[in-house]
Amino acid sequence: MLRGSLAAVVTPLSDGGAALDEDAVGPYVDFLARPGRLDGILALGTTGEGILLSVDERKRVAERFIEAGRGRLQVAIHAGAQTTADTVELAAHAADRGAGAVAVIGPPYFAYDEEALYRHFAAAAEASGPLPFYLYEFKGRAGYSIPLPVVERLGDRVAGLKVSNQPLDAVEPYLLEGLDVFIGAESLVDAGVERGAAGSVSGLAAAFPEGADPSKRVFLERFPFQAALKTVIALRGVPIQEVVRPPLRGLAPEERAEVEQWLESS
Repeated sequence: MLRGSLAAVVTPLSDGGAALDEDAVGPYVDFLARPGRLDGILALGTTGEGILLSVDERKRVAERFIEAGRGRLQVAIHAGAQTTADTVELAAHAADRGAGAVAVIGPPYFAYDEEALYRHFAAAAEASGPLPFYLYEFKGRAGYSIPLPVVERLGDRVAGLKVSNQPLDAVEPYLLEGLDVFIGAESLVDAGVERGAAGSVSGLAAAFPEGADPSKRVFLERFPFQAALKTVIALRGVPIQEVVRPPLRGLAPEERAEVEQWLESS
């Protein structure tokens, strides 16, 4: 079971965002895994641009993070995809390669009824095999919230949830007895833990694994967030390129200069 503070990690890319930079994963995990920083990571989620990568790319990224984190960090893999078939394939791969857990967001775009969502998540949970399986609740990205009857019907096949909703009122319905909930919004972590959450999965921690004031997130969200995070990580000495997968965009020169000046003064 996952515990504590996890970073929602970025995915190192190259060639203007068109290719993976697998060699950068090891140094990046070294940066994240220094003692006293994090308990684990979630790879290929929203921060990690997972939905924009092909199934084969996601498998390779998962393998690199699992290998690099072994013995040092809990490694959860986000396997949510547009189709049930791809989701099942990615979940089974994560289990086969030795991940610590699997998380799955609901597929975006279409309107699904409760039965459709139940079948989707049940198939993903089964494919995850013995691994702890977590629902990834993020209305702002999926376009809808996972209905509570679906969560209840899945029963003990679900170990918990990552909940990235805001405000706190949108998180509280998922703080269910017997489920480990991880808070995704940095500004809500303390309040969530006070109400029984098991920990956090933070995008900000991808660049500040030692801990950071949530106000840093407010600043970085003025820019394309994944690109801003990669800029900060690179400026902090990790050999990753400051590129993202289109249609996400990188920072304009004036934006990068502003981020660099802010980081130097913070």
